[in-house]
Amino acid sequence: MSTHPPGSEPESAGSGSTPATRRDFLKRSGTALAAAGLLAACEDDPTGPMMPEPDGVTLDFSSDLGVLNYAYALEQLEAAFYIQVLASLYPGATAEEEQALRDLRDHEVAHRDFLAAALGSEAIPALSPDFGAVDFGSRASVLSTAQTFEDLGVSAYNGAGRYLVEPSFLEVAGKIVSVEARHASVVRTLMGSSFAPSAFDDALPPGDVLAAADPFIETSITLINA
Repeated sequence: MSTHPPGSEPESAGSGSTPATRRDFLKRSGTALAAAGLLAACEDDPTGPMMPEPDGVTLDFSSDLGVLNYAYALEQLEAAFYIQVLASLYPGATAEEEQALRDLRDHEVAHRDFLAAALGSEAIPALSPDFGAVDFGSRASVLSTAQTFEDLGVSAYNGAGRYLVEPSFLEVAGKIVSVEARHASVVRTLMGSSFAPSAFDDALPPGDVLAAADPFIETSITLINA
């Protein structure tokens, strides 16, 4: 996965994009994050760690760290999903599909690891995913679940932005959500459709996002001040 300096613009992946173009824009957009600024802001944040729970985690949205841990939880879920997809790819996958899914996996792992490093000791524990409802041997099941996760990721970042106070956090969240939106476009292209269901991406409140993600997460997550 290649990296590019901040400010570089990824190519779009519209319906007329070639497979190479789609791969290029995924690789070019995957890690264009302001890492140094976010790490420095996390070190300066005076808020305390997340509230410990015996059988789960609690995310306090009165703190920027709570919002970042919310993003970290979702990135953990997406990374775990694509890792399992690529561990035994469904039969009949084309070379283009395999490459696109590998790029998505690499991006979500990068997002997960980036947030974990930025949060440091304030990061929530690793979550336990539950993909029992996903048939990893079925192309339709894998791609429809990927679409669910990518759409959910976009709506989650859009809905959580209003809780962030530190400008550098908001800037990085904006970079990540732009990548998630491109992921959603790529998945739709693989499924035969290049268009989102509406002209504007949804912005869902955290409670709605976690309710939608709950069937795929074994760990209990509680929200407060959201």
